[in-house]
Amino acid sequence: MKLTSGPSPWEQEFNDTYPSYPQLEDSVTCDVLVIGGGISGALVSYELTKRGLDVLLLEEHTVAGGSTSASTALLQFMNDDSITELMKRFGEYKGSRFYKMCLEAVERLASVASQLPEDIGFRRRSSLYCASTRQDVKLLQQEYENLRRYGFDVEYWTPQDIAARFPFTKPAALYCHGDAEVNPVHMVKALLNYSHTRQGLRIYEHSGVVRVEEDHLGGAIAYTHGMGKVHAKTLIWTVGYEAQDWKKDAQAVLEYTYAITTEPVEDLSSWHERALIWEAARPYLYLRTTVDGRIVAGGLDEPLAEGGLTEEIVQERSRKLLKEVMALFPQLGPLNIECSWSGVFGSTKDGLPLIGRDPRFPSSYFVEGYGGNGTVYSMIAADMLADTLTGKEPEELSWFSPIRRKQKH
Repeated sequence: MKLTSGPSPWEQEFNDTYPSYPQLEDSVTCDVLVIGGGISGALVSYELTKRGLDVLLLEEHTVAGGSTSASTALLQFMNDDSITELMKRFGEYKGSRFYKMCLEAVERLASVASQLPEDIGFRRRSSLYCASTRQDVKLLQQEYENLRRYGFDVEYWTPQDIAARFPFTKPAALYCHGDAEVNPVHMVKALLNYSHTRQGLRIYEHSGVVRVEEDHLGGAIAYTHGMGKVHAKTLIWTVGYEAQDWKKDAQAVLEYTYAITTEPVEDLSSWHERALIWEAARPYLYLRTTVDGRIVAGGLDEPLAEGGLTEEIVQERSRKLLKEVMALFPQLGPLNIECSWSGVFGSTKDGLPLIGRDPRFPSSYFVEGYGGNGTVYSMIAADMLADTLTGKEPEELSWFSPIRRKQKH
């Protein structure tokens, strides 16, 4: 599956250089084999090595490629499905607890970022969640009440409140505190380098897994296309949307999404607190800024096309995104697109990510952070799987089972 189309904007934002890693060509053993070198693999490997496990990571191409390079990296506790929807679907405890887990994961990501010697562009932000139409106002009022009831730091803004802080207004908005943004490529490269140099993580690039055999003595043996062989007690697959090429999940839904970055903007003072911005419409427009003053905008999600994407489609969607940005911030003057790209985006039918075991693969766990909060879900997965593999499986792990059907409360 081709995951991205167009260049990633994230490499130009940092000057730090990182090592490339060798190809695996011999036979090795480890406690845990992590397969996939994106944000999920980096966070899982970091947490496992921090707890003293012997971990080896295999990446088919180069680390921080794939979907990570196409991420817009808005780190939010709110989800594509509201807390109101999730409480109706799963019950109040489970719906509210999942939102709390997302908020805790943003805090954990802040802690992880603070451990790294490099500035990876991690910045704490608030989020402006806008009513797209008047019909959304009642839904936002209910969402506000539920978020406040469960202790989330959120404000309800009227059209006048919005207009006092931004050069646009909306029928209503929630202003949510506790979110963040990051450079996703820099985070993965810095985190893997940290885990490799300080925590003993072994990393191999250009070492895709071509076959896995269960070992009757326990664990499994993974074979790579570079003639390498890994005997591991446990495998953790962090290959993102590519998992759907060979492991169809009943809950998974794949689409295309589009994004742009502008050239640096001199004055962003009209953008209140450089907040993350998104809306109640589905699919929704979302915006953020970068450390060096670029604007990132994304959205226009649509079903996967039979023949794939063309450059014409990507450019047309990019122009539409720029037009949306200019409609919100006309005083910024003419903006130019510096980078435009598209990527495969995954979600689930019930709004929860896919994390855990699949009986078809006895020695394996899967981390599939499908949904608008992929990095946040990956942090949740890293903590839960590290707990599980050190003897303290959390009760919530079963909620995210990759083989779940419709769940009732």
